[in-house]
Amino acid sequence: MTGWNRRDFMGAAALLALALGVPAAAVSLTHLDAADAPTERQRLLMQQVSQRVLPRTGTPGAGEVGAGDFAILALAHGLDGSRKALSEPAAYDRFLRNDGSLRHVDWLERELDGRAGGDFLAVGPDRQAALLTALDAQAYAGRGEHPWKTVKGLILTGYYTSETGATQELQYEHVPGRFDPDLPLTPGYRAWSSDWTAVDFG
Repeated sequence: MTGWNRRDFMGAAALLALALGVPAAAVSLTHLDAADAPTERQRLLMQQVSQRVLPRTGTPGAGEVGAGDFAILALAHGLDGSRKALSEPAAYDRFLRNDGSLRHVDWLERELDGRAGGDFLAVGPDRQAALLTALDAQAYAGRGEHPWKTVKGLILTGYYTSETGATQELQYEHVPGRFDPDLPLTPGYRAWSSDWTAVDFG
């Protein structure tokens, strides 16, 4: 195999560890390029944003299972096309890498702090949720690209591929499992994490 170096390997291993449910504290973010390494504030912001996207219900929320750190790593390594050059870069000029791709975490920090009037982390959970709801509505109002769609998609991927998301939030059965050609949909029915044909993260 060519094209891999130690940094690529360590980054991929960290992503795999998070996807397999290893606690975020056990995953090192130090193997990222210095320009992509998050500050502690950014890690906390991504944790809280993840928790607002998927809050605790009968199962832990996305922030609790490390989906924020997963998203940071995924964005740095280009998952879900996050390292592609933007088609309309002018609106995000100050957050662009040399290759024309967006530093999503830097953009999100500035965007949410602006919407919060200074410090997103200083406002309460309900206000954070309201600000994210407004950002979400704006992002999905049109068909074009929007950085929030990428960030949110990776938070969801991080959560539903974590041990909690895949085995507690979703139903799980080892493949091949039993074949049931007809399953009734009842209230409270949960999708199967082991049925990838029925899962759409984006």
